[in-house]
Amino acid sequence: MTDMKDMQKQVDEYIGQFKAGYFSPLGQLARLTEEVGELAREVNHHYGEKQKKESETDKALEEEIGDVLFVLISLSNSLDVDLSDSFEQVMKKFHERDAYRFERVDGQSEESN
Repeated sequence: MTDMKDMQKQVDEYIGQFKAGYFSPLGQLARLTEEVGELAREVNHHYGEKQKKESETDKALEEEIGDVLFVLISLSNSLDVDLSDSFEQVMKKFHERDAYRFERVDGQSEESN
């Protein structure tokens, strides 16, 4: 299984073989927005009301999610953001702030703690 640090290293090695290197953060954010839009379109085609045109090719959701992940990793690398640390921080926030925000399967609530 590939961990986040390895993914960041692989993307960095891939980008490092090109003279242009990483795009600007704003350029990468625009690309990320584009990729998220493509993912949204596929989700809408698979689970929403919008059917594909016969001329449109079917793309796997895994491919679109992979594109989003690649660009997010590229953006993170260019900004020297360790995604493992980012993930740890956000999970801590969710566990502390949002532990009882939604109905839990174990029946616990904020009042019972």
